Amino acid sequence: MTSTASTAERAFRAALYDDTDAGLDTGASLLAADPGADAELTRRGEDLVATAWQRGWQPADVVRLVRRELDDVHVRLLAALVRAQAGRDRPRGHRWAAQLEALPEDPVRGTDRFPHATAVLQLYRLLLRLPALEPLEEPRRAAGPAASRTLTRIRALLAKAEATGYPEEAEALSAKAQELMARHSVDEALLDAAAPAPDVPGACRIGVEPPYEQAKAVLLDAVATANHCRAVWNEAFGFSTVVGFEADLEAVELLHTSLLVQAVHAMTRAEAAQRAGGRKRTKTFRQSFLAAYAHRVGDRLAAAAETQVARDLLPVLATRELAVTGRLESLFPRTTTTRLRGVSDAAGWTEGARAADEAQVRARRRLP
Repeated sequence: MTSTASTAERAFRAALYDDTDAGLDTGASLLAADPGADAELTRRGEDLVATAWQRGWQPADVVRLVRRELDDVHVRLLAALVRAQAGRDRPRGHRWAAQLEALPEDPVRGTDRFPHATAVLQLYRLLLRLPALEPLEEPRRAAGPAASRTLTRIRALLAKAEATGYPEEAEALSAKAQELMARHSVDEALLDAAAPAPDVPGACRIGVEPPYEQAKAVLLDAVATANHCRAVWNEAFGFSTVVGFEADLEAVELLHTSLLVQAVHAMTRAEAAQRAGGRKRTKTFRQSFLAAYAHRVGDRLAAAAETQVARDLLPVLATRELAVTGRLESLFPRTTTTRLRGVSDAAGWTEGARAADEAQVRARRRLP
């Protein structure tokens, strides 16, 4: 064992297998005193990242956890490690590539060796203790040019619907976006039914960020169900795993994001009205508002889903939903339903329900 490797090994033994501050200080001191150990320390960090991928984690999952548990400097250290490890990793699909593209680009700024070594070891402590997650696979069949063009149009329409200050224009834009979502989903279902080797359901993880993450998880579950997908919330790590076919997963991501933006805008307006009436803004108002919003939007989406597809396509979709259920049960043999708790503000609930009724979600017209 070389002296640099020996330094890294002794630092790991002191800091990573001992949760005390004293162990962390000892490890950081060893690394700070031996600049020759830097390359070995980076190599071991890349190995920890690769091990995280083997345990089912993805770049966005780890970034989300590090941002929640540690500080910005740790996020930037992680981004540098993930980028370095990606150079010797295998191709993993378009979702993975998009997560790599979204990594923070700010470089780790120069700092004294001891604080830098401390931050590195704190990050490595977290990576070393990551539990195994359900492994997710990218879809076998990539989206064709027509599907990519459709999704680009949907994104543009929803962005305009979120940005406009005119409710009528937002309604028209969102209705068109949902019409395209429905047609895209049906087109993909028919294409898959005719394929010599039908596709299988995949899965993706969508972050459910605080505050009020429970209501956000319920909203995501409602959007997933209406779009022939299923969602399972992992409260401890701040994400939901959504299982479904690729076209439907894309629709869930887009619609959920759009509805969250609309919900926040509506909540801001409702709070302003409450303050104008003499009431102070409260956490219970916001929590009850978003809970009601999620509940009511779920009802509206469920009603829309019942009329959006012609009856002659129901057998095709039923087969796909059975496949989604099978995939869900294989990933999550034991699941529980997410229930809303802590709803205690009547005004917040009323305003949230009203905002949901005004949200840009309406029944898609029946397809020919």
